[in-house]
Amino acid sequence: MSNLPSEPEFEQALNEVKLTLAPFLKKHPEYQKALEIVQVPERVIQFRVVWEDDNHVPQVNRGYRVQFNSALGPYKGGLRLHPTVNLSILKFLGFEQIFKNALTGLSMGGGKGGSDFDPKGKSPNEVRRFVKAFATELTRHIGADTDVPAGDVGFSTREGGFLFGTYKQIKNEWVGILTGKALDWGGSHVRPEATGYGLVYYVEHMIREAEGEQSGWKGKKVAVSGSGQVAQFAALKLMELGATVLSLSDSKGSLIAKDEAGYTKEQIQEVYKIKYDRKELSTLGDQGGKLEFHGNGARPWKLVKAYDAALPCATQNELDKSDAEEAIKRGCKYVAEGSNMGVDADGISVFEKSRAEKGKGGCWYGPGKAANAGGVAVSGLEMAQNSQRLTWAPEEVDEKLKNIMKDAYDLCLKTGAEFPPEGEKAGSDGLPSLVQGANVAGFKKVADAMKAHGDFW
Repeated sequence: MSNLPSEPEFEQALNEVKLTLAPFLKKHPEYQKALEIVQVPERVIQFRVVWEDDNHVPQVNRGYRVQFNSALGPYKGGLRLHPTVNLSILKFLGFEQIFKNALTGLSMGGGKGGSDFDPKGKSPNEVRRFVKAFATELTRHIGADTDVPAGDVGFSTREGGFLFGTYKQIKNEWVGILTGKALDWGGSHVRPEATGYGLVYYVEHMIREAEGEQSGWKGKKVAVSGSGQVAQFAALKLMELGATVLSLSDSKGSLIAKDEAGYTKEQIQEVYKIKYDRKELSTLGDQGGKLEFHGNGARPWKLVKAYDAALPCATQNELDKSDAEEAIKRGCKYVAEGSNMGVDADGISVFEKSRAEKGKGGCWYGPGKAANAGGVAVSGLEMAQNSQRLTWAPEEVDEKLKNIMKDAYDLCLKTGAEFPPEGEKAGSDGLPSLVQGANVAGFKKVADAMKAHGDFW
């Protein structure tokens, strides 16, 4: 399609889905038309955002909302504020979101949005003025039964409050048009923790499948990238379940634990404060010689000496082929994405080859659209609570999250066994491809709804 601009991130996500769907489409060619249609967003909204900085100078940024697919429910997906934001990245994220949301079993379509505004280095007043200007236009396009945004990189509860207040002021109504809200104005317990917690719950099922039902996180060494909300809560849950967290990172580099004790709960709490203030991870310091910072954007996969699991929780394409090969050499048996498309295509191939050739002795990969679906799952639960004007207890929400992650894992496992990659036998004794399972199961559910709605025939 040479008339279209190059969109590398979106094309990468689309090609990965096409590749894994090949065995399914070979058996069910009637779904081929659905693949052609689902890859085109239902609507792409682009607008300018003019805001005033602290020197009273007008500044301009680009705002976006990609409303990708509404077959299963209102568009649902986060808002990202980062200078790298463009349509390619938002289309990749929105495309992944379609199938991720389908795997939760909740009534949510897929979408994504944001702006190339950089909140780092901006004063609180500048962030507020930008978000309110951004929200003024976005309000035209969202609603509790139309499109329900959430947070993402650079967009936290603080920014969500500005968006929510702007919508309320313009529309003169209090409805759940945003998830990730604070508890005292419609938020859900466990929502901040949900993506990290859900990731850990998902991989725990992988461990039990490979090592036996009595196995789990206890005694496992884990390399984690990122230091935002996903990484923080994944680290805390890992510690709670008996694992050792050996690394965190940000765009400037990685902070590696020098001894086997790893990070402490108190250190993760300090990281939370650092990141809330939009400071760099290195601000944590070496903690009396217990941590060592590696700069120049270094990632942890080649810096941690030995680890059982790798959890990329930062951004897309943060673990490549050479990282994957090195991870396996260092004893890694499980990789799952807390970030979206955290492992690039060549890295996935390395892990999938290891799984196919060595089975339970290899390295097993859990794709982000399943492994990090806990965040949007609890967003769906937040929407349900808003509709009922209720707030569920933390224990109730956490139990629902565990069940959703278990169901998503079981669906990926079963579907991956039924539709293995080309060259593998269905129902073989080894470990099924979870990326096959996630893509086929998510796609089929969305495609069936699209057909029922007359979107293809």
